[in-house]
Amino acid sequence: MQDMLLPGVEIIDPRALSATISSAIAGETDPREARAVAVRHLTEAKAAANAALATAFAERPLEARALTRAQSHLTDGLVSTAFDLACHHFHPLPTPTEAERLSVLAVGGYGRAEMAPFSDVDLLFLTPWKMTPWAESVIETMLYILWDLKLKVGHSSRTVKDCIRLGREDITIRTALLEHRQITGDTALAQELDNALWAELFRNSGPEFIEAKLAERAERHKRQGGQRYVLEPNVKEGKGGLRDLQTLYWIGKYLNRVPDAAGLVQAGLLTQDEYETFNRAENFLWAVRCHLHYICKRAMDQLTFDMQVEVAARMGYHDSGGRRAVEVFMQDYFRHATRVGELTRVFLTQLEARHAKPEAGIMGLFRRRKSVRAGFRLVQGRIDAADPRNFLADKLNLLRVFEEGLRTGYLLHPNIMRLIAANLRLIDDEMREDPEAQRIFLDLLLKHGNPERSLRRMNELGVLGAFIPEFEPIVAMMQFNVYHHYTVDEHIIQCISTLAQIERGELVEELPLSSDILEKGVSRRVLYVALLLHDIGKGRPEDHSILGAQIARRVAPRLGLNDEECETVEWLVRYHLLMSDMAQKRDIGDPRTVRDFAKAVKTRKRLDLLTVLTVCDIRGVGPGTWNNWKAMLLRRLHSETAEALENGLENVNRERRENEAKRQLREVLADWDAKDLRAELARHYAPYWQGLLTETQAVFARLLRDLDDTEIRIDLHPDPARDATRACFALADHPGIFSRLAGALALVGANVVDARTYTSKDGYATAVFWIQDTDGHPYEVSRLPRLRQMIEKTLRGEVVPREALADRDKVKKREREFRFPTHITFDNEGSEIYTIIEVDTRDRPGLLYDLTRTLAANNVYIASAVIATFGAQVVDSFYVKDMFGLKLHQKHRQEALDKKLRQAIAEGAKRAQAQG
Repeated sequence: MQDMLLPGVEIIDPRALSATISSAIAGETDPREARAVAVRHLTEAKAAANAALATAFAERPLEARALTRAQSHLTDGLVSTAFDLACHHFHPLPTPTEAERLSVLAVGGYGRAEMAPFSDVDLLFLTPWKMTPWAESVIETMLYILWDLKLKVGHSSRTVKDCIRLGREDITIRTALLEHRQITGDTALAQELDNALWAELFRNSGPEFIEAKLAERAERHKRQGGQRYVLEPNVKEGKGGLRDLQTLYWIGKYLNRVPDAAGLVQAGLLTQDEYETFNRAENFLWAVRCHLHYICKRAMDQLTFDMQVEVAARMGYHDSGGRRAVEVFMQDYFRHATRVGELTRVFLTQLEARHAKPEAGIMGLFRRRKSVRAGFRLVQGRIDAADPRNFLADKLNLLRVFEEGLRTGYLLHPNIMRLIAANLRLIDDEMREDPEAQRIFLDLLLKHGNPERSLRRMNELGVLGAFIPEFEPIVAMMQFNVYHHYTVDEHIIQCISTLAQIERGELVEELPLSSDILEKGVSRRVLYVALLLHDIGKGRPEDHSILGAQIARRVAPRLGLNDEECETVEWLVRYHLLMSDMAQKRDIGDPRTVRDFAKAVKTRKRLDLLTVLTVCDIRGVGPGTWNNWKAMLLRRLHSETAEALENGLENVNRERRENEAKRQLREVLADWDAKDLRAELARHYAPYWQGLLTETQAVFARLLRDLDDTEIRIDLHPDPARDATRACFALADHPGIFSRLAGALALVGANVVDARTYTSKDGYATAVFWIQDTDGHPYEVSRLPRLRQMIEKTLRGEVVPREALADRDKVKKREREFRFPTHITFDNEGSEIYTIIEVDTRDRPGLLYDLTRTLAANNVYIASAVIATFGAQVVDSFYVKDMFGLKLHQKHRQEALDKKLRQAIAEGAKRAQAQG
């Protein structure tokens, strides 16, 4: 065997082991007892070898191939020793007949001598003809020994003829047989199988095998999420994973009988450079897989978030430059996965060129084809360079080829991809400053309607990072949180894809506001470039919006934008989170929110651009992050800000809103008698009229009518347009009412996304919560009886939420490794009459209750809570006053409250960790 982590004899010495066991069981007459003794010796040898290999791998954590070969060597030793004992001690045969021959072969990954610490052991027991009783006994004894060793053995017993017949019928069996390797037993029989396989099964069936393997690959990718940048990738089965590399090798071996991956170079399927890329990627992926096995102490291929941190540490990664070790590690992982994807593409097209069926001539005549421009040619329906030397003579061709792909709809041929990837050095400052290069790049974004196609291909080939060097650091950069589903570069491409979809009119129903803005017309150049650059500052210690704006100031002119366009792009990058923050973390019902936002955006043009950019940014985070709730918040903020910019900021005031709200409620309650209506309009303070929609105020009017002091009235109303259920509560005011209601909601599995609470002049609490279930859907009305019961018990003190929540307030195992340092801010400027306390920390079921209970215990009155969730992170913003109705201005009061809130978070987190 090639290089191993330790010398073979230090891992296992089958001869010595066999001799030791034979002498230990020599006088033993009971076969069971003899087998137990044999298993004990083998178990000790296996444990010692595994411990030695684990230690050696911890010291040399990147030498994965040396470990996988060593694990195979160890398994070979155990299997051959078990065979030796079965044949010579348990079932000796003095004069074996021709039929009583047996060969033991490794198949599949074990046949390839590639085994992770807990890989399956796949064995083929080969007999010349029908199974004899002796062979059956040997196999049975061997299997019992191997199972007693806790090996996960997959096995089949077949003749050579069986193998050929079954291999024809089943592609999985055929693939396993492709990688057969004799371990022990009759060598002539193993050779007979080898000859038969190549002569009768593999020969002349190449195209069929390729087709089956590619279909299998496509199905596998689909199952694994279809993305190379799935943030918890499957190292073995995922896109760009080990199985993709193995598929290349299988096909190469099947067609050319290459003994190993290096043989793909001699076969002309890969260049030497490409093979070296193959080798590096394979070693890296195997290292990750082996570390996963060691950490989990079992077979494990899914690189979950909690595993990523441990694997990164074991492989020697460290925190650096404002980035966590795990993020640096995962960037390396995704870059290897991308290279595997490129290799696969090149390899498969080479094969297609050799094995493609010639197109029927008559059909070819009738098929209309778009012709390619001079300098290019079509090869197998893909764009290639007519003459590589001429292609490279004009370096602008490195961009033109992508434009040609979009213009004609053809894919690029791997020949031209290879040419581009090998000549990225031609993309220099002179080319970046060339107006024609700038035109081509902007046309790629703006002209053809599907820019994501060319951007993704340019990114995978390294052209995007070469043409915009500032983009290169974010290529394959992972953000270690549960909110972002993609790497930073893929997120940007997803955002641009969303913008193109809106422009094509595909999202009119889902995104009416953005569709309308684009239809009326905004600067597309500004919007596309701003989206391309909005996260370009990620991965450094500084605020990525500020850094990104500085980068945009340099890059935008290089892309051919004029001074005014550059200034707008810079502003959009700098404030690309502003609208999202205002909509999700502030109370839009507070006039100051709209006034402050309007002052920041200044013009309707910027408001429209920022709205579309924000929508694309949220949708580009990943599936499920965009919902009706966010859509409603953004639409409302856009509409009120547009009105403020049009009619003047002075018109956004409390008095005007109060009068308008009362007028609208009068219309809705037109059937009420005048006395009751006057009482309802007079019983609420000003904030009530500004903070709620008329529809909700009408619900409260009905709930409060003739309400008894001991009564709790509840109205639950699903609001699909907001992806939430509105829960209105009317009851006599209690101290800490908000906190008790929040606790009761948490206990019935309701997730609060927004809340308001007001006290009427006659001492009633009117609290409204918008709630979802744990899947982010409107909370079901059918669960109302349990909710009502829980609230009554909580208010009567029969259920103490803190105690009842203890067993469900836990952090999911896979989310434990995320770091969310707690940030608490006190803002006395964001609202005219309230202090806004913003708490940014890790989310958990009992958090809102803990925070509101702490505020209530410190005599802080909560008027409203705005909750924004980003995966496992949450930002809770509370609009509060002190017991005298004043803002919290005193520094010492803020500091004391900050300390108490942090203490409540820390104690809750400790409980949650203990529960997890």
